[in-house]
Amino acid sequence: MRATGLIEMSSDKLFDVVVVGELNADLILQGDVTPEFGQVEKIVDDATLTIGSSSAIFACGAARLDLRVAFIGKIGNDEFGRFMQHELEARGVDISGVVVDDRVKTGLGVILSRGNDRAILTHLGSIAALRYEEIDQTLLFRARHLHLGSYFLLHNLLPDIPTLFETAQAHGLTTSLDTNYDPAEKWNSGVAAVLRHTNVFLPNQTELCAIVGLGDTEAALDRLVQRGPTVAVKLGSQGAIARRGDEMARVDSLPVTVVDTTGAGDSFDAGFIYGYLAGWELSRSLRLACVCGALSTRAAGGTAAQPTLAEALVAMPGYDQVIF
Repeated sequence: MRATGLIEMSSDKLFDVVVVGELNADLILQGDVTPEFGQVEKIVDDATLTIGSSSAIFACGAARLDLRVAFIGKIGNDEFGRFMQHELEARGVDISGVVVDDRVKTGLGVILSRGNDRAILTHLGSIAALRYEEIDQTLLFRARHLHLGSYFLLHNLLPDIPTLFETAQAHGLTTSLDTNYDPAEKWNSGVAAVLRHTNVFLPNQTELCAIVGLGDTEAALDRLVQRGPTVAVKLGSQGAIARRGDEMARVDSLPVTVVDTTGAGDSFDAGFIYGYLAGWELSRSLRLACVCGALSTRAAGGTAAQPTLAEALVAMPGYDQVIF
């Protein structure tokens, strides 16, 4: 049953959120080991093949919160691509905007997880291959909100992301951006142009400071908010901080027994966007975001432990434990 915390949809809006971003499977290895060259074999405790990619984990988290979600991205015509299609569809995400390209391989991430930390190897494959002209504009315009993740990995789309966001806003959509980490550590690549058309920016502490060019989190946050967007910053075990104009909120992390932190930031994003679309006050949206991020770490992979809206609200101290 659909929660009533959201404004009712008009008849021409099929989706609450359309997600544009990367698609890859994740192979998660768990164990307290350090890889070594020289053909040194190490034994891990567990291995899990699961949904990877920041954008896909966000999409699944949003769908888990009862939002209607569509995905636009690219995969190869291979087993990892079919795996991603099946897993997204099984979680209620519309995949009609996913492009299948015979010329590329679906991306893959190999993650060595040690509870609160992880090392990541990524094969970009189809991740970098999505082009602006492949985005289904009809699908885009039938949503209330556009979210884009892993900005720096979308190489072919990068020059057109400002246009994508500007076009979305011109058609009445609100927008959100999670750049994720820049593997090249250049941190510019037109981000400022995208932020001019971004309603909600969702970096972590490192990403915020690098993009703004300041070492102090609150100073970087202050400067960025002056440009217009609502900003929610992930601080890991320290919780999160958010600003919207002169309004500020800070929320502590929810204590949980951590199995794997993969995708916690993406589940955080899903919680925050739920609150944003529902018209919640800033502190309440931030609290839901922190709860969703924390609860997602209870199992290996980014999606296995993502909470339902009812589960998340029960874990939100200080708020009524009901679906509004």
